[in-house]
Amino acid sequence: MLLKTVLLLALVAQVLVLENGLLRKPPMGWLAWERFRCNTDCNEDPKNCISERLFMEMADRLAQDGWRELGYEYLNIDDCWIGGRDAKGNLVPDPKRFPNGMAFLADYAHSLGLKLGIYADMGNFTCMGYPGTTLDKVVQDAQTFAKWKVDMLKLDGCFSTPEERAEGYPKMAAALNATGRPIAFSCSWPAYEGGLPPKVNYTLLVDICNLWRNYDDIQDSWSSVLSILDWFVTHQDILQPVAGPGHWNDPDMLLIGNFGLSFEQARAQMALWTVLAAPLFMSTDLRTISAQNMDILQNPLMIKINQDPLGIQGRRILKEKSYIEVYMRPLASEASAIVFFSRRTDMPYPYRTSLARLNFTSSKVYECCAPPCRPRTSTRVTSSVASGIKPTSH
Repeated sequence: MLLKTVLLLALVAQVLVLENGLLRKPPMGWLAWERFRCNTDCNEDPKNCISERLFMEMADRLAQDGWRELGYEYLNIDDCWIGGRDAKGNLVPDPKRFPNGMAFLADYAHSLGLKLGIYADMGNFTCMGYPGTTLDKVVQDAQTFAKWKVDMLKLDGCFSTPEERAEGYPKMAAALNATGRPIAFSCSWPAYEGGLPPKVNYTLLVDICNLWRNYDDIQDSWSSVLSILDWFVTHQDILQPVAGPGHWNDPDMLLIGNFGLSFEQARAQMALWTVLAAPLFMSTDLRTISAQNMDILQNPLMIKINQDPLGIQGRRILKEKSYIEVYMRPLASEASAIVFFSRRTDMPYPYRTSLARLNFTSSKVYECCAPPCRPRTSTRVTSSVASGIKPTSH
């Protein structure tokens, strides 16, 4: 009976939802959470606390260090920005950490050719205990975000029931559309329902959300990256068909530039998230990022593949006993991207295969983007790309 109630609420709300035409390619940008979490102590740590200063400095880096031109255009706030609600019930930012308000920060981002994203929670509280968006506040909060000229909303789901989420997420999508401002909608709804049918109705999600979190939060470790990858591969027959222009599966943030990944692991995450057509949200300190990690994140070929206009999510097509896996993503112009991914932890492995074995039979050219792959095959494939076969764990 509970499941029927949840689905009924979702279907009733669906009629209120309209296609917003946004995010025809996976969004790219910067998000605060993984690197800066809920650091609100601006007295002890003024450079790294969740504050107006932090977001303005990251906006400067996005605009000045080549990120914006490559497509990294979203500057996204996560939890811990809220100061409460005013006498009229409107959300307000923390006055000490955001003294000029969110409209000011949005104007600053827009002046640099960027877009501002903000965070709220479909529930009594946000995940970190700040005021949430209850059902009676959905329309009011959507209007507030539009008034501030926000460009994306991430709506989390802590401290809510399945029934509240089933009613609230479609209601928020309709409320955002009703403001008249184009606001991309990032939903955490499926992650709270286990990420899979029948509890998750992906047909409905495609109509109301531009992207959605399916699975657990990423942590700054290689084991976390692998756990997310494994879940996506295990359920790729369900997940791949529902991704496409305007609606994307989101395996969570890029860890590159933080503390938990080696160089090879960082390259692997970038390649894998690229072939999965994932949103590319960095969460690192752009003020201090190394040239090596910057090169990974700014790799123009990876970005070109990620932003392919067909918007087809890739999938694993081969798993070898040697712990080598092959992933393939169809691209525009009859091209394909191929990633050879090694789970080996011992040493570089001399893996050999042929494009014919991977079911490529046309005689066209291909490109290798990372040594030591070599074009020694009897068959060639249009613009196919491969990552080098090296250890990805130490």
